[in-house]
Amino acid sequence: MIRTRRDLTRFALAILALSMLSGASAIAASDAGNRPSSSQDQMDIAAARADRRALVSDNMNLTKEQAAKFWPVYDAYEAKMGRVEERHVAEVHSFAEHYETLTDTDADKKLDEVMAVRQARLDVQKEFIPKFRAAVGSIPTTRFFQIDNKLNALVQCELAKALPLAQPGATQK
Repeated sequence: MIRTRRDLTRFALAILALSMLSGASAIAASDAGNRPSSSQDQMDIAAARADRRALVSDNMNLTKEQAAKFWPVYDAYEAKMGRVEERHVAEVHSFAEHYETLTDTDADKKLDEVMAVRQARLDVQKEFIPKFRAAVGSIPTTRFFQIDNKLNALVQCELAKALPLAQPGATQK
């Protein structure tokens, strides 16, 4: 259970680190002829997902009946949101590799992709709110999205701290 802000921060950092690791593995795999990522990376990602699921479980306070309906919807939500996160990780890696040499065109593309990822997250949330409500009702749905949003906010905060600000390329100065 998340008992303190420190527990939540530690979890968010682990998710962020594993997300970045999985993104790096995916980029390396695509550069190397679509090799699958290492089994260790896959195990780390699976562990992070299990940790996230455990945190959600510990904080949802679901009855057995609610849990039986909640978890299939949650799994579908996480699968769809995982695709959005993969896109986000790829964008972050691309920015991290090129932030010192951005052109105006690069900066436009980066910002457009950031906004598209945010919209994709929102679209997934909007798609799943009625599904969660149908499964467990309004209060547990609200509680779930509060937990989900807190975890995502912590990850985004740590990511914002870690990423440098965009810099104009040598020809842009």
